[in-house]
Amino acid sequence: INYFRYDYPKPKNRTTPFSVSTDMSATPWNESSRLLRIGLRGYDIDSAERPRANLVFLVDVSGSMNSRAKLPLVKSTLTALAGELRRDDRVSIVVYSGTVGTLLAPTSNKAHVKEAVDCLYASGSTAGGDALKLAYSTARQNFLKGGINRIIMATDGDFNVGTSNTDELKKYVAKQRESGVTLTMLGYGSGNIRDELMEGIANVGNGNYAYIDSAMEARKVLGSELSSTLFTIAKDVKIQIEFNPAHVKEYRLIGYENRLLAEEDFNNDKIDAGDIGAGHQVTALYEIMPTKAAGWLPERRYPANRVVEWQPDFNGEMANVKLRYKLPEESKSRLITRQISADGLSNARQPRGDMAFAVAVAAFGQKLRGDKYLGDYGFQNIGRLSGNGGDYWRQEFRKLNDVANSNSRS
Repeated sequence: INYFRYDYPKPKNRTTPFSVSTDMSATPWNESSRLLRIGLRGYDIDSAERPRANLVFLVDVSGSMNSRAKLPLVKSTLTALAGELRRDDRVSIVVYSGTVGTLLAPTSNKAHVKEAVDCLYASGSTAGGDALKLAYSTARQNFLKGGINRIIMATDGDFNVGTSNTDELKKYVAKQRESGVTLTMLGYGSGNIRDELMEGIANVGNGNYAYIDSAMEARKVLGSELSSTLFTIAKDVKIQIEFNPAHVKEYRLIGYENRLLAEEDFNNDKIDAGDIGAGHQVTALYEIMPTKAAGWLPERRYPANRVVEWQPDFNGEMANVKLRYKLPEESKSRLITRQISADGLSNARQPRGDMAFAVAVAAFGQKLRGDKYLGDYGFQNIGRLSGNGGDYWRQEFRKLNDVANSNSRS
């Protein structure tokens, strides 16, 4: 869902770094339920506003990267990124295979960066853990106070030499983020790709993870979305929603299984959470059952566990949304609260436009993993719901859904 961009309004000013939007629709695959979308959008910056950047390219050149969809694509990615850099940025390149070394000392010369990238070739085993240590050391030595200090790691995630234990890697990266150095993970190739490892490491490193399978994808992540990749406008962003039992009987969050927080951690400023970059968007989608609907769950035996006939209405509130965030230079979080009216439960229409596309993507993901909540809702339904037109990425989604539909019939 969060791969795509939606029509969320820009923040009115930068005192609050992002806007908060909510909308509701009927559920295409279940006439009893409703879908609630919560969207955040960070404020935009242009290249001239961005602080200076101290970037360390950490490149896997092990033998497993020796395929057309891996190292050659990494090289084109980094070459494209070098073209986006300003004259006051610093770039270093650390490479690793069986051993670890610095290929390029910090420089602002784009030509030197491109020449170093051209020299990359793949061979040997993988010493990813040791490579991270050298990358963080390089980033700290060239630290820019008030600037962007980030490692951009390009790999297929096949850590098989050195500190390969996932928990150890996460602990190390979590400790390093205290220095102000963040981590972006870029995954390449197929077969031995380890999304769970790379995404997990990026999460604890106050960074982001993206899978790169084409030059177009590389331009999307490190071209048009470079500001949101590099420049953080709000950190430790948490969303918590409380539904009013007078109107909502049951609910489920679609996706986000690996980013859930315990309820008591919402107010704890020591608990790490996701960051939002300039222009970045975050979308959460809930499927909710109104109190009078049959619902998914069987009737409870004990009275205290049942939905009671009468609950306080709270002036027609269906839910209360709370968001906590910290400004990049602050350690104490700020709170935003929004109340959502229950009016949409009774007059919700089938999703249209931007909302329809988001719901189609959510249905597609659920369909691929055999979600029991979708019933007989299939790829043909998803194709119709996703509409037509839109940018390149929405068109690509429709093609992907067509492929899934064809395979499901064969």
